[in-house]
This record gives sequence, C-alpha cells and structure tokens, in this order.
Amino acid sequence: MTARLAVLAAGLFVVGTNAFVIAGLLPEIATSLHTSVSRVSYSITLYAIVVAVASPAISVLLARLDRSRLMAGGLVLIALGTGVAAIAQTIEVFDVGRFLAALGGAALVPAATAAAPAIMPPDQRGRALAIAGLGFTLATAIGSPAGTALAGIGGWRLPLGVLAGLGLVLAVTVAVFVRGVPLGAAIGMRERFRTLGHRPMLATLLATVLLTMAFNVVYIFSAVVTRPATHGSNGVLAVLLLLYGMGGIVGTNLSGRLTDRVGSRPMVAVALAAEAVVLAVLPFVDRSVVAVGAAFVVWGVVAFAAVVPVQHRLVGIDPGTAGIALSWYSTAMYVGIALAPVVGAQVLGVGVDAGAVAVPVAGAVTAVLALVAFMSGYARPRR
Repeated sequence: MTARLAVLAAGLFVVGTNAFVIAGLLPEIATSLHTSVSRVSYSITLYAIVVAVASPAISVLLARLDRSRLMAGGLVLIALGTGVAAIAQTIEVFDVGRFLAALGGAALVPAATAAAPAIMPPDQRGRALAIAGLGFTLATAIGSPAGTALAGIGGWRLPLGVLAGLGLVLAVTVAVFVRGVPLGAAIGMRERFRTLGHRPMLATLLATVLLTMAFNVVYIFSAVVTRPATHGSNGVLAVLLLLYGMGGIVGTNLSGRLTDRVGSRPMVAVALAAEAVVLAVLPFVDRSVVAVGAAFVVWGVVAFAAVVPVQHRLVGIDPGTAGIALSWYSTAMYVGIALAPVVGAQVLGVGVDAGAVAVPVAGAVTAVLALVAFMSGYARPRR
C-alpha cells in the first residue's frame, strides 16, 4: 500500500511542480515572451480556474472509468500541455499549453487524493493523506527550487521540458502499478452540490480557498518579495525555496501523525495562526538572506501543517461522501490558486518596492480569515 501511495505522491509531485515552478520563472518567461510579470502570473490563474471548473465535471462524467486509467490519462495531458508551454514563442501559445496541462490536473488530483484514503484502513486516513500530499510538498521542496536552478543553467524552457518527460514516465507507472482502486458509488452533479448545503462542509471549503490564497499570494511572487535579500539571484532564490520546501516536508509529516492523534481543529488553529505571524514578520527582515531563510523554513512547516488536517476534517464530516468532499477540496484549492495572482498583482500595482512589503501582509491577513472560516464550521447553530 505504501508503494502505491508513493506512486500517487509522485503524480501529485508533477502537478504541484508544474504549478509552483512558474513562481521562480516569472521574470524570465516574461522577458522571453515579451510581456509583463503580471501577465505571465495570470497563466497561473487560467490553470487554476480550469482545474477548479473541470474537476467536478470530470468526476461526474468519468465516474465509472477505472481510476488508474483516469490518473494515467491525466498525466499524459499534463505532459502534453507542459511540452507545448515549453516550446511556446508567444504568451497565447503558452496559455494553450497551460490549459491542456490544467485539464490533466483536473483528472488526476481529485482521483489521486480520494484514492489515498480509500486504499488504507480508516484509522490511518491522516497518514494516507499525508503520504499522498507529500507530493505537493516535495514539489515546493525539490521541484520548484530545482526548476529555478535549471532555468539558471539552460533557460526557463528546460525545467518545463523535464517535467513533460517525467509526466509521461509516471503515466505508464500509474497504469501498471496502481490498480484496483475502489470506484465508489456514481454520484451526479446534483448530489455533489447538495453536500455544499452542509454548513461545516461549506465553512471548511471556504477555509481551503483562503488558506491556499494565503500561501500562493506570497509564494507566486516570491522572486519579488525576496529581491531585497537575493538581489535578483536565481541561485539564492532557489535555496530559499528549497528551505521553504524542506520545512513543508517536516510540516506534512508532523501534521499527518498529530492529526490522527489530536484531531484537525487544534492543528489548523495553531498552523494558520503561526503562518499569519511569520508572514507579518517577513517584511521586517527582508534585507537579510539568513533571516529570510529562517522565516521560509518556519513558514513551510506551518503552511503545510494546515493542509492535512483540513482534508481530514472534510473526510470526517461525512465519511460516506468523502470522495465528493475531496473533489470539492480540489476545486476550492484551485480557486484559491486562481485568486492569488490577481490579489498579488493588484498589491504589486502600488510599486515593486512597496509591493514587496504589502504582499506578505496580504498573505497574513488572508491566513487569519482562513482560520476564522475554519472555526466557524464548528459553531453550533442557534435554536
């Protein structure tokens, strides 16, 4: 079972790296395609919106399709789209590639996230979600920094080309080794929307949107936020992103075990409160690369420590509809990713220097709002 979870984690690694690697490449892509950093960041919004809209539709239309085939097909689309983006000569062709990759992500992410707890015993759901979620964590710990470093060697097209090849290899691996995943009952779109009428479910999904925004509004523009410390060096930025990702690995591993032990509520409360504090402090230390590195490590720990308990909460609200809940989780996550570049670009509109300070503050405020939304799901309704 652990080996199968590892394969699922590898698939999510490709999806996560495909999204996160753009953050470290924004200036280079903008220069190459003769456009602005903000315009390239909107390709992240396009990617996320497509995934958010397509995920529930694919879950309904392909509900009876074998899960391994669905996930393998998603990886093939991701590879194809990433390859198109890698050879793009205009921002429009780049967007087409991102669109195709997004369709692949819409097929893969909900299926892989739901498959992880389905193949493990109920009392190990937190561990299963943590192992599968480790793919996203490694995307920030290894994928994004490695992509930034590769771009410094061979240009921004090189890391995207490597990702396309890795996606094809994993498509074959998933088709061969990840078989027999329970399908679950076929559920229509009406039943899926009905779950949103459950107040705790809706509050947790809103918290998912906000906590994803809090992370991405800073991470996507990390090249700008850290410029006072990195002075525009890709190598130094790659190290900072590596430190953040290593903290994320620690946070993911700890949260899986602690969530099974103490529950999701205290885990999310501590993690989001700590993230708000770290992001609020970041502008005060942004000229010291050592201090920024330390802040990135702590930020990685607490940001990823919030993810697993939120998923655990969604599964625990009604285990019978866990597949639907995790499908909506994927949608909510990508809505947050879609909104983050828009918010960040608007904040940067006040000027790069002021924006480098305002972006982490916007992330801190959003983390607080995420905590409020999550806790509102536990409030008892008035009689």
